[in-house]
Amino acid sequence: MVPVEGSPTPSPAGTLPGMGFDFALVEGLRLVMLAVAAWAFVDAVIRPAAGYVAVGKLTKPAWAAITALSAVILYLQGPMSFLGLPAVIATVVYLVDVRPAVRGVQRGNNSW
Repeated sequence: MVPVEGSPTPSPAGTLPGMGFDFALVEGLRLVMLAVAAWAFVDAVIRPAAGYVAVGKLTKPAWAAITALSAVILYLQGPMSFLGLPAVIATVVYLVDVRPAVRGVQRGNNSW
């Protein structure tokens, strides 16, 4: 069968049309952000509760809930959704702002 000009070319066996590099990139991003959110949740749970209050951040249950909710949203919807972007932002805020501050109190120094 000779393809007619302008008609879509058939996809190779075992693949769906449109499943290429961009699908793999978005799926990889989703899995990486899900792993990072899960790591942030575990880290929020294992830190001592007094450290959060000592550095003037939200409480331990609040950060555990925020990071858990972020992980659930990223699992269900991915980072490229309406709720996915705030979930990514919440996870990143915990990892770059809250975690270093709480770790500094745990070690006994207040600087990074």
